[in-house]
Amino acid sequence: MTELKENLKRQIVEQLNLKDIKPETIGDDQPLFVEGLGLDSIDALELIVLLQQHYGIKLGKLRMALPFLDQ
Repeated sequence: MTELKENLKRQIVEQLNLKDIKPETIGDDQPLFVEGLGLDSIDALELIVLLQQHYGIKLGKLRMALPFLDQ
């Protein structure tokens, strides 16, 4: 599980081009949106694409996906 978390954090930083953030500084419980990393709705769309491409996770409507991604 630790390897999965590390890979996902690295992919988030790379996919969203978060130049000032290192994957190892992202806490496992840290919110991604608003507080925490401060991601926005465009970032959410990019995260959905990342989850679909790399993990085969399909999220339907964005309205339904945002609360899930915020956890």
